[in-house]
Amino acid sequence: MSVHVLIVEDENLIRWSLVQKFKHMEYAVTEAVDGKSALERLDQSAFDLVMLDFRLPDMTGLDVLREMRRRGHDAVVILMTAFSNIENAVEAVKLGAFDYISKPFQMDFLVATVRKALETTKLKRELRDLRARLRHNFAFERVIARHESMTSVLDVVRQVARGDATTVFLRGETGTGKDLIAGVIHYNSDRAPRPFMNITCTAIAEQLLESELFGHERGAFTDARTQKKGLFELADGGTVFLDEVGDMVPRLQTKLLRFLEDREFRRVGGNTEINVDVRVITATNRDIEQAVKDGSFRQDLLFRLNVIPIELPPLRDRGADIILLADHFIARFATDFRKPVTGMTAPAADKLSQHSWPGNVRELRNVCERAVLLCRGNLLDADDFLVGRDAAAHDAVIESFDLPEEGLDLDELEHDLMEQAMKLAGGNQSHAAKLLNLSRYTFRYRLARHGLA
Repeated sequence: MSVHVLIVEDENLIRWSLVQKFKHMEYAVTEAVDGKSALERLDQSAFDLVMLDFRLPDMTGLDVLREMRRRGHDAVVILMTAFSNIENAVEAVKLGAFDYISKPFQMDFLVATVRKALETTKLKRELRDLRARLRHNFAFERVIARHESMTSVLDVVRQVARGDATTVFLRGETGTGKDLIAGVIHYNSDRAPRPFMNITCTAIAEQLLESELFGHERGAFTDARTQKKGLFELADGGTVFLDEVGDMVPRLQTKLLRFLEDREFRRVGGNTEINVDVRVITATNRDIEQAVKDGSFRQDLLFRLNVIPIELPPLRDRGADIILLADHFIARFATDFRKPVTGMTAPAADKLSQHSWPGNVRELRNVCERAVLLCRGNLLDADDFLVGRDAAAHDAVIESFDLPEEGLDLDELEHDLMEQAMKLAGGNQSHAAKLLNLSRYTFRYRLARHGLA
Protein backbone atom coordinates (compact mmCIF):
# COMPACT_ATOMS: atom_id res chain seq x y z
CA MET A 1 0.00 0.00 0.00
CA SER A 2 1.37 3.40 -1.02
CA VAL A 3 2.21 6.00 1.62
CA HIS A 4 0.17 9.19 1.20
CA VAL A 5 2.03 12.38 2.10
CA LEU A 6 0.76 15.95 2.39
CA ILE A 7 3.47 18.63 2.10
CA VAL A 8 2.40 21.97 3.57
CA GLU A 9 5.10 24.50 2.63
CA ASP A 10 4.88 27.97 1.08
CA GLU A 11 8.52 28.11 -0.10
CA ASN A 12 8.52 26.74 -3.65
CA LEU A 13 12.07 25.36 -3.67
CA ILE A 14 11.71 23.44 -0.40
CA ARG A 15 8.32 22.11 -1.41
CA TRP A 16 9.64 21.01 -4.83
CA SER A 17 12.63 19.26 -3.22
CA LEU A 18 10.40 17.33 -0.84
CA VAL A 19 7.99 16.38 -3.61
CA GLN A 20 10.82 15.00 -5.76
CA LYS A 21 12.31 13.04 -2.87
CA PHE A 22 9.04 11.45 -1.79
CA LYS A 23 8.07 10.61 -5.37
CA HIS A 24 11.45 8.92 -5.74
CA MET A 25 10.52 6.89 -2.63
CA GLU A 26 7.27 5.96 -4.46
CA TYR A 27 5.07 7.87 -2.04
CA ALA A 28 1.83 9.50 -3.25
CA VAL A 29 2.31 13.25 -2.74
CA THR A 30 -0.18 16.11 -2.34
CA GLU A 31 0.85 19.77 -1.93
CA ALA A 32 -0.56 22.75 -0.03
CA VAL A 33 0.86 26.26 0.32
CA ASP A 34 -1.09 27.47 3.37
CA GLY A 35 -3.04 26.26 6.38
CA LYS A 36 -6.50 26.66 4.87
CA SER A 37 -5.75 24.58 1.79
CA ALA A 38 -3.95 21.99 3.94
CA LEU A 39 -7.05 21.48 6.09
CA GLU A 40 -9.21 21.24 2.97
CA ARG A 41 -6.92 18.49 1.58
CA LEU A 42 -7.08 16.66 4.92
CA ASP A 43 -10.89 16.79 4.93
CA GLN A 44 -10.98 15.38 1.39
CA SER A 45 -8.45 12.53 1.67
CA ALA A 46 -6.69 10.33 4.21
CA PHE A 47 -2.95 10.88 4.69
CA ASP A 48 -0.30 8.86 6.45
CA LEU A 49 2.16 11.74 6.88
CA VAL A 50 1.98 15.54 6.97
CA MET A 51 5.18 17.56 6.48
CA LEU A 52 4.09 20.85 8.04
CA ASP A 53 5.93 24.16 7.87
CA PHE A 54 5.74 26.21 11.07
CA ARG A 55 5.30 29.61 9.42
CA LEU A 56 2.55 29.72 6.81
CA PRO A 57 0.96 32.78 5.15
CA ASP A 58 -2.36 32.48 7.00
CA MET A 59 -1.60 30.63 10.26
CA THR A 60 1.13 28.80 12.16
CA GLY A 61 1.88 25.12 11.85
CA LEU A 62 0.77 24.69 15.46
CA ASP A 63 -2.62 26.19 14.57
CA VAL A 64 -2.96 23.74 11.68
CA LEU A 65 -1.92 20.82 13.90
CA ARG A 66 -4.37 21.85 16.62
CA GLU A 67 -7.23 22.08 14.10
CA MET A 68 -6.23 18.73 12.55
CA ARG A 69 -6.60 16.97 15.86
CA ARG A 70 -9.87 18.75 16.60
CA ARG A 71 -11.27 17.44 13.31
CA GLY A 72 -10.10 13.92 14.10
CA HIS A 73 -7.25 13.59 11.56
CA ASP A 74 -4.67 11.15 12.92
CA ALA A 75 -1.90 11.44 10.29
CA VAL A 76 1.61 11.58 11.72
CA VAL A 77 2.99 15.14 11.63
CA ILE A 78 6.56 16.37 11.31
CA LEU A 79 6.95 20.13 11.79
CA MET A 80 9.60 22.04 9.84
CA THR A 81 10.89 25.47 10.83
CA ALA A 82 13.72 27.88 10.28
CA PHE A 83 13.02 29.46 13.70
CA SER A 84 13.55 26.70 16.19
CA ASN A 85 12.78 27.24 19.87
CA ILE A 86 12.10 24.96 22.81
CA GLU A 87 8.62 26.30 23.61
CA ASN A 88 7.32 25.59 20.10
CA ALA A 89 8.90 22.14 20.13
CA VAL A 90 7.25 21.27 23.46
CA GLU A 91 3.87 22.56 22.28
CA ALA A 92 4.15 20.59 19.03
CA VAL A 93 4.81 17.35 20.90
CA LYS A 94 1.89 18.03 23.28
CA LEU A 95 -0.38 18.42 20.25
CA GLY A 96 0.78 15.07 18.89
CA ALA A 97 3.55 15.95 16.45
CA PHE A 98 6.03 13.11 15.97
CA ASP A 99 9.07 15.36 15.60
CA TYR A 100 10.25 18.92 15.05
CA ILE A 101 13.13 19.54 12.63
CA SER A 102 15.03 22.70 11.80
CA LYS A 103 15.74 24.17 8.37
CA PRO A 104 17.99 23.80 6.53
CA PHE A 105 17.91 20.02 7.05
CA GLN A 106 19.92 17.18 5.62
CA MET A 107 17.68 15.14 3.33
CA ASP A 108 19.09 11.84 4.65
CA PHE A 109 18.22 12.89 8.20
CA LEU A 110 14.70 13.89 7.17
CA VAL A 111 14.13 10.58 5.35
CA ALA A 112 15.29 8.61 8.39
CA THR A 113 12.91 10.63 10.59
CA VAL A 114 10.04 10.07 8.17
CA ARG A 115 10.60 6.31 8.06
CA LYS A 116 10.75 6.11 11.84
CA ALA A 117 7.56 8.16 12.11
CA LEU A 118 5.70 5.98 9.62
CA GLU A 119 6.79 2.78 11.37
CA THR A 120 5.65 4.17 14.74
CA THR A 121 2.32 5.22 13.23
CA LYS A 122 1.87 1.81 11.63
CA LEU A 123 2.33 0.11 15.01
CA LYS A 124 -0.07 2.53 16.70
CA ARG A 125 -2.74 1.93 14.06
CA GLU A 126 -2.29 -1.85 14.30
CA LEU A 127 -2.71 -1.59 18.07
CA ARG A 128 -5.81 0.58 17.64
CA ASP A 129 -7.28 -1.87 15.11
CA LEU A 130 -6.52 -4.79 17.44
CA ARG A 131 -8.28 -3.06 20.31
CA ALA A 132 -11.26 -2.33 18.04
CA ARG A 133 -11.45 -6.02 17.05
CA LEU A 134 -11.26 -7.08 20.69
CA ARG A 135 -14.04 -4.67 21.64
CA HIS A 136 -16.11 -6.16 18.82
CA ASN A 137 -15.32 -9.76 19.85
CA PHE A 138 -16.25 -9.05 23.46
CA ALA A 139 -19.30 -6.89 22.79
CA PHE A 140 -22.44 -7.86 24.70
CA GLU A 141 -24.14 -8.59 21.38
CA ARG A 142 -21.60 -11.36 20.77
CA VAL A 143 -22.66 -13.27 23.89
CA ILE A 144 -25.31 -15.73 22.72
CA ALA A 145 -27.91 -16.01 25.46
CA ARG A 146 -31.70 -15.87 25.65
CA HIS A 147 -32.39 -18.10 28.61
CA GLU A 148 -33.20 -16.19 31.78
CA SER A 149 -30.46 -17.93 33.76
CA MET A 150 -27.85 -16.34 31.47
CA THR A 151 -29.52 -13.01 30.63
CA SER A 152 -29.75 -12.23 34.35
CA VAL A 153 -25.99 -12.84 34.59
CA LEU A 154 -25.41 -10.44 31.71
CA ASP A 155 -27.48 -7.76 33.46
CA VAL A 156 -25.09 -7.96 36.42
CA VAL A 157 -22.08 -7.97 34.09
CA ARG A 158 -23.29 -4.75 32.44
CA GLN A 159 -23.52 -3.03 35.80
CA VAL A 160 -20.08 -4.27 36.81
CA ALA A 161 -18.52 -3.11 33.53
CA ARG A 162 -19.97 0.38 33.96
CA GLY A 163 -19.01 0.61 37.64
CA ASP A 164 -15.81 1.09 39.59
CA ALA A 165 -15.71 -2.29 41.35
CA THR A 166 -12.12 -3.53 41.34
CA THR A 167 -12.75 -7.14 42.46
CA VAL A 168 -15.02 -9.60 40.65
CA PHE A 169 -15.33 -13.34 41.35
CA LEU A 170 -16.60 -15.61 38.54
CA ARG A 171 -17.77 -19.07 39.50
CA GLY A 172 -19.09 -21.96 37.47
CA GLU A 173 -18.28 -25.32 35.97
CA THR A 174 -15.45 -25.81 33.49
CA GLY A 175 -16.41 -24.59 30.03
CA THR A 176 -19.21 -22.20 31.05
CA GLY A 177 -17.44 -19.15 29.60
CA LYS A 178 -15.75 -17.48 32.55
CA ASP A 179 -12.89 -16.23 30.36
CA LEU A 180 -15.41 -14.75 27.90
CA ILE A 181 -17.27 -12.90 30.66
CA ALA A 182 -13.98 -11.55 32.05
CA GLY A 183 -13.18 -10.11 28.61
CA VAL A 184 -16.68 -8.66 28.26
CA ILE A 185 -16.32 -6.85 31.59
CA HIS A 186 -12.97 -5.35 30.60
CA TYR A 187 -13.70 -4.34 27.00
CA ASN A 188 -17.03 -2.73 27.91
CA SER A 189 -15.55 -0.64 30.71
CA ASP A 190 -13.59 2.58 30.94
CA ARG A 191 -10.50 0.39 31.34
CA ALA A 192 -10.80 -0.96 27.77
CA PRO A 193 -7.93 1.19 26.34
CA ARG A 194 -5.57 -0.26 28.96
CA PRO A 195 -4.19 -3.85 29.05
CA PHE A 196 -6.21 -6.98 29.74
CA MET A 197 -3.92 -9.62 31.25
CA ASN A 198 -5.17 -13.20 31.34
CA ILE A 199 -3.32 -15.90 33.26
CA THR A 200 -4.29 -19.41 34.36
CA CYS A 201 -2.81 -20.03 37.79
CA THR A 202 -2.34 -23.77 37.20
CA ALA A 203 -0.64 -23.30 33.82
CA ILE A 204 2.59 -21.94 35.33
CA ALA A 205 4.92 -23.64 37.78
CA GLU A 206 4.45 -22.50 41.38
CA GLN A 207 7.95 -21.00 41.62
CA LEU A 208 7.38 -18.92 38.45
CA LEU A 209 3.82 -17.73 39.11
CA GLU A 210 4.86 -15.20 41.75
CA SER A 211 7.33 -13.65 39.32
CA GLU A 212 4.72 -13.60 36.54
CA LEU A 213 2.23 -11.79 38.74
CA PHE A 214 4.45 -9.44 40.71
CA GLY A 215 7.70 -9.29 38.72
CA HIS A 216 11.21 -9.63 40.08
CA GLU A 217 14.40 -7.67 40.56
CA ARG A 218 17.68 -8.56 38.94
CA GLY A 219 19.44 -11.25 40.97
CA ALA A 220 16.30 -12.20 42.92
CA PHE A 221 16.94 -15.84 42.00
CA THR A 222 19.34 -17.86 39.86
CA ASP A 223 17.92 -17.04 36.41
CA ALA A 224 16.86 -13.46 37.21
CA ARG A 225 19.43 -11.73 35.01
CA THR A 226 17.34 -8.60 34.45
CA GLN A 227 14.52 -6.78 36.18
CA LYS A 228 11.07 -7.91 35.10
CA LYS A 229 7.70 -6.25 35.56
CA GLY A 230 4.82 -8.53 36.53
CA LEU A 231 1.29 -8.63 35.13
CA PHE A 232 -0.13 -6.39 37.86
CA GLU A 233 2.39 -3.70 37.04
CA LEU A 234 2.01 -4.05 33.27
CA ALA A 235 -1.78 -3.90 33.56
CA ASP A 236 -1.85 -0.63 35.49
CA GLY A 237 -5.14 1.08 34.65
CA GLY A 238 -6.51 -2.13 33.12
CA THR A 239 -7.61 -5.60 34.21
CA VAL A 240 -5.93 -8.79 35.42
CA PHE A 241 -7.90 -12.03 35.04
CA LEU A 242 -6.72 -14.87 37.29
CA ASP A 243 -8.32 -18.12 36.19
CA GLU A 244 -8.36 -21.20 38.45
CA VAL A 245 -7.46 -19.03 41.45
CA GLY A 246 -8.91 -21.73 43.71
CA ASP A 247 -5.82 -23.83 43.00
CA MET A 248 -3.32 -21.14 43.99
CA VAL A 249 -0.81 -22.27 46.62
CA PRO A 250 -1.21 -20.83 50.17
CA ARG A 251 1.95 -18.70 50.04
CA LEU A 252 0.73 -16.83 46.95
CA GLN A 253 -2.77 -16.57 48.41
CA THR A 254 -1.23 -14.51 51.22
CA LYS A 255 0.55 -12.18 48.82
CA LEU A 256 -2.55 -11.81 46.65
CA LEU A 257 -4.66 -10.96 49.70
CA ARG A 258 -2.22 -8.25 50.74
CA PHE A 259 -2.27 -6.78 47.24
CA LEU A 260 -6.08 -6.74 47.10
CA GLU A 261 -6.21 -5.01 50.47
CA ASP A 262 -3.58 -2.32 49.83
CA ARG A 263 -3.17 -2.26 46.01
CA GLU A 264 0.56 -2.41 46.70
CA PHE A 265 3.17 -5.12 46.22
CA ARG A 266 6.88 -5.71 46.01
CA ARG A 267 8.65 -7.43 43.16
CA VAL A 268 10.34 -10.69 44.10
CA GLY A 269 13.65 -9.67 45.67
CA GLY A 270 12.60 -6.02 45.87
CA ASN A 271 12.22 -3.57 48.74
CA THR A 272 10.16 -0.86 47.04
CA GLU A 273 6.36 -0.78 47.36
CA ILE A 274 4.70 -0.43 43.95
CA ASN A 275 1.17 0.96 43.75
CA VAL A 276 -1.10 0.17 40.78
CA ASP A 277 -4.74 0.63 39.83
CA VAL A 278 -6.09 -2.61 38.34
CA ARG A 279 -9.39 -4.43 38.30
CA VAL A 280 -8.87 -8.03 39.44
CA ILE A 281 -11.24 -10.64 38.05
CA THR A 282 -10.79 -14.12 39.47
CA ALA A 283 -12.44 -17.39 38.50
CA THR A 284 -12.69 -20.94 39.77
CA ASN A 285 -14.61 -24.14 39.07
CA ARG A 286 -13.83 -25.55 42.53
CA ASP A 287 -16.18 -25.79 45.48
CA ILE A 288 -14.30 -22.96 47.14
CA GLU A 289 -16.22 -23.18 50.42
CA GLN A 290 -15.16 -26.82 50.72
CA ALA A 291 -11.58 -25.78 49.95
CA VAL A 292 -11.80 -23.35 52.88
CA LYS A 293 -13.04 -26.15 55.15
CA ASP A 294 -10.22 -28.39 53.94
CA GLY A 295 -7.70 -25.68 54.76
CA SER A 296 -6.40 -25.40 51.18
CA PHE A 297 -7.86 -21.92 50.61
CA ARG A 298 -7.77 -18.90 52.91
CA GLN A 299 -11.15 -17.82 54.21
CA ASP A 300 -10.12 -14.16 54.42
CA LEU A 301 -9.02 -14.27 50.76
CA LEU A 302 -12.39 -15.75 49.78
CA PHE A 303 -14.14 -12.89 51.58
CA ARG A 304 -11.96 -10.39 49.71
CA LEU A 305 -12.52 -12.02 46.30
CA ASN A 306 -16.24 -12.42 46.83
CA VAL A 307 -17.07 -8.69 46.70
CA ILE A 308 -19.06 -9.17 43.47
CA PRO A 309 -19.73 -12.88 42.90
CA ILE A 310 -21.12 -13.93 39.50
CA GLU A 311 -22.28 -17.54 39.06
CA LEU A 312 -22.35 -18.79 35.46
CA PRO A 313 -25.05 -21.42 34.83
CA PRO A 314 -24.14 -24.79 33.27
CA LEU A 315 -25.22 -25.28 29.66
CA ARG A 316 -27.72 -28.03 30.60
CA ASP A 317 -29.74 -25.40 32.52
CA ARG A 318 -29.91 -22.95 29.59
CA GLY A 319 -32.67 -24.62 27.56
CA ALA A 320 -32.92 -23.35 23.96
CA ASP A 321 -29.51 -21.64 24.26
CA ILE A 322 -28.01 -25.03 23.37
CA ILE A 323 -29.42 -24.88 19.84
CA LEU A 324 -28.69 -21.16 19.50
CA LEU A 325 -25.04 -21.80 20.37
CA ALA A 326 -24.86 -24.87 18.13
CA ASP A 327 -26.21 -22.88 15.16
CA HIS A 328 -23.59 -20.20 15.85
CA PHE A 329 -20.72 -22.69 15.99
CA ILE A 330 -21.92 -24.55 12.90
CA ALA A 331 -22.05 -21.34 10.85
CA ARG A 332 -18.66 -20.26 12.15
CA PHE A 333 -16.90 -23.55 11.40
CA ALA A 334 -18.62 -23.88 8.02
CA THR A 335 -16.99 -20.57 7.11
CA ASP A 336 -13.62 -21.50 8.63
CA PHE A 337 -13.50 -24.89 6.92
CA ARG A 338 -15.14 -23.66 3.69
CA LYS A 339 -17.78 -26.37 3.96
CA PRO A 340 -21.30 -26.00 2.44
CA VAL A 341 -22.96 -26.83 5.77
CA THR A 342 -26.10 -24.75 6.30
CA GLY A 343 -27.51 -26.20 9.51
CA MET A 344 -28.74 -29.39 11.16
CA THR A 345 -31.75 -31.66 11.03
CA ALA A 346 -34.50 -31.84 13.66
CA PRO A 347 -33.22 -35.20 15.01
CA ALA A 348 -29.76 -33.64 15.38
CA ALA A 349 -31.21 -30.71 17.34
CA ASP A 350 -33.14 -33.12 19.57
CA LYS A 351 -29.96 -35.08 20.26
CA LEU A 352 -28.05 -31.96 21.27
CA SER A 353 -30.91 -30.71 23.45
CA GLN A 354 -31.12 -34.00 25.37
CA HIS A 355 -27.39 -34.27 26.11
CA SER A 356 -26.27 -33.22 29.61
CA TRP A 357 -23.14 -31.36 28.39
CA PRO A 358 -20.75 -32.01 31.30
CA GLY A 359 -18.13 -29.99 29.40
CA ASN A 360 -20.62 -27.14 28.86
CA VAL A 361 -20.15 -24.61 26.02
CA ARG A 362 -16.59 -25.75 25.39
CA GLU A 363 -17.77 -29.31 24.82
CA LEU A 364 -20.54 -28.12 22.48
CA ARG A 365 -18.06 -26.07 20.50
CA ASN A 366 -15.71 -29.04 20.06
CA VAL A 367 -18.56 -31.36 19.07
CA CYS A 368 -19.78 -28.87 16.43
CA GLU A 369 -16.26 -28.33 15.11
CA ARG A 370 -15.73 -32.05 14.54
CA ALA A 371 -19.20 -32.50 13.01
CA VAL A 372 -18.71 -29.71 10.48
CA LEU A 373 -15.18 -30.79 9.63
CA LEU A 374 -16.21 -34.38 8.83
CA CYS A 375 -19.64 -33.65 7.32
CA ARG A 376 -20.07 -34.65 3.67
CA GLY A 377 -23.42 -32.97 3.02
CA ASN A 378 -25.19 -29.68 3.59
CA LEU A 379 -27.08 -30.63 6.76
CA LEU A 380 -25.70 -32.18 9.92
CA ASP A 381 -27.66 -35.20 11.10
CA ALA A 382 -27.79 -36.79 14.56
CA ASP A 383 -25.06 -39.29 13.64
CA ASP A 384 -22.65 -36.44 12.87
CA PHE A 385 -22.59 -35.36 16.52
CA LEU A 386 -20.52 -37.61 18.78
CA VAL A 387 -21.97 -37.05 22.26
CA GLY A 388 -22.85 -39.32 25.17
CA ARG A 389 -22.99 -42.98 24.16
CA ASP A 390 -21.84 -42.25 20.61
CA ALA A 391 -18.63 -40.64 21.87
CA ALA A 392 -18.07 -43.52 24.31
CA ALA A 393 -18.63 -46.06 21.53
CA HIS A 394 -16.21 -44.18 19.30
CA ASP A 395 -13.56 -44.26 22.04
CA ALA A 396 -14.25 -47.96 22.63
CA VAL A 397 -13.60 -48.75 18.95
CA ILE A 398 -10.25 -47.03 19.19
CA GLU A 399 -9.34 -48.79 22.47
CA SER A 400 -10.38 -52.24 21.17
CA PHE A 401 -8.23 -52.15 18.05
CA ASP A 402 -6.60 -55.58 17.59
CA LEU A 403 -3.23 -56.03 15.94
CA PRO A 404 -3.53 -58.50 13.03
CA GLU A 405 -1.42 -61.68 13.18
CA GLU A 406 0.58 -60.69 10.12
CA GLY A 407 1.51 -57.38 11.78
CA LEU A 408 1.34 -53.84 10.43
CA ASP A 409 3.60 -51.55 8.48
CA LEU A 410 3.47 -48.52 10.80
CA ASP A 411 4.92 -46.17 8.19
CA GLU A 412 2.28 -47.24 5.68
CA LEU A 413 -0.50 -46.91 8.27
CA GLU A 414 0.69 -43.43 9.25
CA HIS A 415 0.91 -42.46 5.56
CA ASP A 416 -2.70 -43.57 5.00
CA LEU A 417 -3.94 -41.76 8.11
CA MET A 418 -2.19 -38.53 7.11
CA GLU A 419 -3.65 -38.80 3.63
CA GLN A 420 -7.17 -39.42 4.92
CA ALA A 421 -6.94 -36.53 7.39
CA MET A 422 -5.88 -34.14 4.63
CA LYS A 423 -8.74 -35.33 2.44
CA LEU A 424 -11.32 -34.92 5.21
CA ALA A 425 -9.96 -31.47 6.07
CA GLY A 426 -10.09 -30.31 2.46
CA GLY A 427 -6.34 -29.80 2.35
CA ASN A 428 -6.22 -27.56 5.43
CA GLN A 429 -3.20 -28.71 7.43
CA SER A 430 -4.29 -27.09 10.71
CA HIS A 431 -7.65 -28.84 10.64
CA ALA A 432 -6.12 -32.14 9.53
CA ALA A 433 -3.70 -31.94 12.47
CA LYS A 434 -6.67 -31.55 14.84
CA LEU A 435 -8.26 -34.72 13.47
CA LEU A 436 -5.15 -36.68 14.45
CA ASN A 437 -4.61 -34.76 17.71
CA LEU A 438 -1.19 -33.56 16.54
CA SER A 439 0.44 -30.15 16.79
CA ARG A 440 0.77 -28.29 13.50
CA TYR A 441 4.57 -28.55 13.70
CA THR A 442 4.47 -32.35 14.20
CA PHE A 443 1.84 -32.78 11.50
CA ARG A 444 3.85 -30.78 8.94
CA TYR A 445 7.01 -32.71 9.81
CA ARG A 446 5.21 -36.00 9.18
CA LEU A 447 3.62 -34.71 5.99
CA ALA A 448 7.07 -33.90 4.65
CA ARG A 449 8.40 -37.25 5.88
CA HIS A 450 5.75 -39.11 3.88
CA GLY A 451 6.09 -36.87 0.82
CA LEU A 452 2.60 -35.42 1.27
CA ALA A 453 3.52 -31.79 1.94
